Amino acid sequence: MSDKKLLNYADYLKLDKILNSQDLKSAERGTPAHDEMLFIIIHQVYELWFKQVIHELDSVLDVFGQDSVDESNVSLAVSRLERIIEIQKVLIDQIRVLETMTAMDFLEFRDDLFPSSGFQSAQFRVLENKLGLQSNERINYGHQDYKNPLLDSGRQDVMKAEKEKSLFDLLENWLERTPFLSFEGFNFWEQYSAAIRTMLQNEEETIKNNPTHTKEEIEYHLKDHERAVASFESMIDPDKHNILIEKKKKRLSHKATKAALLIFLYRDEPILHSPFNLLSRLMDVDELFTTWRQRHALMVRRMIGAKIGTGGSSGHAYLQKTADRHKIFSELADLSTFFIPRSALPELPENIKKNLGYYFKK
Repeated sequence: MSDKKLLNYADYLKLDKILNSQDLKSAERGTPAHDEMLFIIIHQVYELWFKQVIHELDSVLDVFGQDSVDESNVSLAVSRLERIIEIQKVLIDQIRVLETMTAMDFLEFRDDLFPSSGFQSAQFRVLENKLGLQSNERINYGHQDYKNPLLDSGRQDVMKAEKEKSLFDLLENWLERTPFLSFEGFNFWEQYSAAIRTMLQNEEETIKNNPTHTKEEIEYHLKDHERAVASFESMIDPDKHNILIEKKKKRLSHKATKAALLIFLYRDEPILHSPFNLLSRLMDVDELFTTWRQRHALMVRRMIGAKIGTGGSSGHAYLQKTADRHKIFSELADLSTFFIPRSALPELPENIKKNLGYYFKK
């Protein structure tokens, strides 16, 4: 007969530790603030969700860290990202729960929190680094390195993530290896470039010959058109693209950008479904973290107005700046600038369409 102890729900989940980890600082001075319990639990739950997001993200990094990435692994990465996205929606919804606490309720215990701050969340900094946020893109926190306020153990984890290949890096490498850019007898980039130039020439003629516009209106629209042409040319020309990278206006390599654009334009081809879903989910992750930061900034403004944050940051202003700047995959979203109508796309030869599809023999 086995002496193995039967597993208990409370033991398995370590509920004794979890449920006894809410120590109210306001209670230590003899005047416990009712809403401090909510504040602690909300932030503890955030940290648990960050742990799960990092767990999911690590599996995506493992997929793209391989020498070759097959179709099934791309689909697995997409499913992991979709789980991260659902968690992000919960993170945003949790702000609504926290907002049931009023600004006056928060003031009952806010002074007890100094100098702690959400900025000291090592897990969130690890998460940002694993996604690909660069140190030089970060908004300065109190004119010091963003790692300085962290505990030593957390700082080591953040530094490790900072040195490793990020998801942005691995995505760029994967896109650069995309085999669909050039086939025998069909060069996507040459044909795409020709299609764009034809489209732009037609647009210029339409503007010039529009009978409903005045001379001033035509000149105005032509200037807009010139900017569009310049934008397309910088997209088409690798040298111009590389200059933008040198100026820190772009980050994704020209080759990777071409591959991402092809995936977006020909996403209806069966073999490109998973790559398209992958790029789309990465944009979703970026947008949802931006939304979370924006909602957080709005909540902080509502709670503390123009006061500084408990950690010494500029409060709402700092959080709003991070929402505007701390984006990683915005270049994927910007590619919609270079989309052309399906009817204007270079038509794929039949043999290439076969290679991009799934054909089964009985």
